[in-house]
Amino acid sequence: MAKNITERIDEYFSSFSKGQKRIANAILNNYEKAAFMTAAKLGAFCEVSESTVVRFATQIGYAGYHEMQNAVRELLRTKLTSSQRIAVTNEHLSNGDLLSVVLNADIEKIKYTLENTDRAVFAEAVNALLSARRIYVFGSRSSAMLSQFLSYNLELIFDNVKRVDLSSSAEAFEKLFSLGEGDVLFVSSFPRYSKTAINVARYARDKRATVIALSDSAVSPLAEFADILLTAQSDMASFADSLTAPLSIINALLASVAREREAEITARFDKLERLWEEYDVYDKH
Repeated sequence: MAKNITERIDEYFSSFSKGQKRIANAILNNYEKAAFMTAAKLGAFCEVSESTVVRFATQIGYAGYHEMQNAVRELLRTKLTSSQRIAVTNEHLSNGDLLSVVLNADIEKIKYTLENTDRAVFAEAVNALLSARRIYVFGSRSSAMLSQFLSYNLELIFDNVKRVDLSSSAEAFEKLFSLGEGDVLFVSSFPRYSKTAINVARYARDKRATVIALSDSAVSPLAEFADILLTAQSDMASFADSLTAPLSIINALLASVAREREAEITARFDKLERLWEEYDVYDKH
């Protein structure tokens, strides 16, 4: 069986020059960027020459840069298993202050996401939420926490929010049975992509609901079924993908919705505050 690009890099890593190690780490830690870079741009990113990048590709067994780029794009589509993530990150992450390494990487993910988010597409997502007959929110596996955070806060604003909890694939579709035109499905999934999330997005499209998808890139399998695609970088820090940038997108959506409905939301929260006070919901110490 042919080796994938991470296996090839692991095999040759100890023999790489400093410049080649920068290329290797750029591919492993920034493959969402590397997948769409020319050899010249990848070289500039790694502070090496274009010819060094091309030689790197041939050294690890590819016919040329184009073939290696296709391998990086395949990595982007399939990502890594948990065991591969552990092996790669343990070998190549700095042995120093991991707290700084991981948090600084998250900062870069947020910056990259901010720079690459189309403001018109973002506004379209906000308007879809504001005008929806009903809002369904779905996320499974690691994305479940994103759906929980989004639905919890949307439920404080709107009465028409339904979080689709998942104990089985069948249950998800049962809860989406009445989904239709005029409704919005907000679905999120990040590598390794959930098949249920993909099928839920397909179902919503077939039912003519508006599908807002939050995923890692334009080649995500959710993109095919999304009317509105929001992307956020979610590279690995260890065996787990970082969801810091996706959560920031959700925070921005909530803030934008709240700004558009300021008067109604203020009145609603005044009532909620009285309710919380009456039933002693929050600790006052």
